[in-house]
Amino acid sequence: MGATTDVRAWRPPVPGVAEVLHAHFPHHAYPSHTHDTWTVLLVDSGTVLYDLGGRAHATRRESVTLLPPHVPHDGRGATVEGFRKRVVYLEAGTLDESGAGRSVDEPTSDDPALVRHVRSLHHALRHPGDELEATSQLALVVESLSCRLRGVPVERSRSDAALAGRLRELLDASVVEGVTLAAAAAALGAPEARLVRTFRRELGISPHRYLTGRRVDAARRLLLDGMPAAQVAAEVGFHDQSHLTRHFKHVLGVPPGRYARDSP
Repeated sequence: MGATTDVRAWRPPVPGVAEVLHAHFPHHAYPSHTHDTWTVLLVDSGTVLYDLGGRAHATRRESVTLLPPHVPHDGRGATVEGFRKRVVYLEAGTLDESGAGRSVDEPTSDDPALVRHVRSLHHALRHPGDELEATSQLALVVESLSCRLRGVPVERSRSDAALAGRLRELLDASVVEGVTLAAAAAALGAPEARLVRTFRRELGISPHRYLTGRRVDAARRLLLDGMPAAQVAAEVGFHDQSHLTRHFKHVLGVPPGRYARDSP
């Protein structure tokens, strides 16, 4: 029996993201069509042949393909094995449509940093409760794509310990309720991408990883006090118990129940 089509699509609660699609198409070929969104495409296996605005293209491994809104394109596998892809559809206003022509001319980027950020974005979008990480990665993706459409390099990270410190204070004051990247940017008067880059440069971790670590620390204390894991999750700001368990195990190597049970 041949491979079957496998599609998963959803709309995450992340501003700017219209839809996410993960799919395996062993046989399907897209007819020519358009979107009212920007298509940010990763091909994980196989090669997609496509025409974009009347020009023939092929996807490349370890690259990101950007298709602009309202430009006709199709898509088909280059071999009988088909292809696996992951797509983030960005709202039209997320990127400047005046750069659509540059995207039609050269839709594919091999920039390793962009590829890494798009992959990290997909990982974050799969997990409810990780919206701060998703918006952080999205900010870096949008910054990179915007610079590409304008034909300018991405701004190099600058040292700004004061800005990183102010963001850290904001996160410390919002451990349970959390803070959106947009709200932090507005409060601190800095672009979202700059906040993320500066914080990582100065502290060595992302804002999301820092906030998650603070929540895990709080969870440890409550677990040792005898509070049930499900209640702990809500008390310290995790989306639910599975969200707590995933991050707790990632940080400490054991799930919450084991951590408390193994204490003397």
